[in-house]
Amino acid sequence: MNRTKHVRRSGGFTRAPALVLIVLLLVGAATAVVGNDYRLDERTVMIPVPGGQVEAVLASPDTGEARGTVVFVHGDGPVDAANDGLYRPLWEAAADAGYTTVSWSKPGIGASSGDWLDQDMGDRADEVSAVIDWLSEQPETAHGTIGLWGASQAGWVLPKVVAGRDDVDFVVAVSPAVNWLRQGRYHLLSELDHARADQAERERAVADSDRTRALLAEGADHATYLAGTTDPHPMDAGRWDFALRNFRADATADLQAMSDQGVPVLLMLGEHDRNVDADETARVYTRILGRNVRVERFDAAHSMARPVAEESAPVGLATALLWPRALFAPGVLDTYRSFVETV
Repeated sequence: MNRTKHVRRSGGFTRAPALVLIVLLLVGAATAVVGNDYRLDERTVMIPVPGGQVEAVLASPDTGEARGTVVFVHGDGPVDAANDGLYRPLWEAAADAGYTTVSWSKPGIGASSGDWLDQDMGDRADEVSAVIDWLSEQPETAHGTIGLWGASQAGWVLPKVVAGRDDVDFVVAVSPAVNWLRQGRYHLLSELDHARADQAERERAVADSDRTRALLAEGADHATYLAGTTDPHPMDAGRWDFALRNFRADATADLQAMSDQGVPVLLMLGEHDRNVDADETARVYTRILGRNVRVERFDAAHSMARPVAEESAPVGLATALLWPRALFAPGVLDTYRSFVETV
């Protein structure tokens, strides 16, 4: 009888997986290089603003002359000029439409002086105006069209800037809120719904929010706030002072003043926004700005990202590393580019 000989080849069970891993790493690296290669020329500049200077990036088309500049206005938080690279697909979309983008690290971030937590919305608007003034003095940007792009908290900044100037030609408002306190309550309730909190959890969270709002109205100091809150992640002193300066923010009056300028506005809203009540924003902007506002809704989260990229940290991280353009919901980049191109 013939017997089958079983031969064990040393390493036979490890070489193939190792080779596959190497190939996958090489493919991933190549994809990351291509996915992070943008049609842009970037240079870093320092721009004088009230109280100091900010470290900014000018992202220009890599071919031809720009016909204008889009001024980026950040939302909340300690954001650098590129928002950790996530802004570059937007910069590229503007560049494809023939526009340079200027964006800067918030005060206290990177080489920017100051502290963004020391600002109120008026301070932020003054900062944006200072950047526009600086642009008007630079040979390559002095005579072009000026547009504003702003997200989230920038909803309290953009109308102030436009209302106070006569040289802003268009505005792109991404997920802006109207009223600070209403936005905070909407965000709280949306997160409780998303977490499927039970009735007791909801009542505790709302009661704590009500106490915080009352303390803000009283102008309480940070120690008093800490003694009264049950929030497991309370605001630190800097954040509490920031809230005290800004909790009364409401964009309605500034939007009304902005409407007198007749500036075209692209309002971009996400259908899955848990931070801002997109329906309220659409109603208010449409009522005040009328035919000057174009409302576009996307299958997107607050940041205009695909919902899966925000819900799943691994998906979001992998997409951000390999192909950041794919973070944005379908239609977001094309809509932005076409608006800027034709405005």
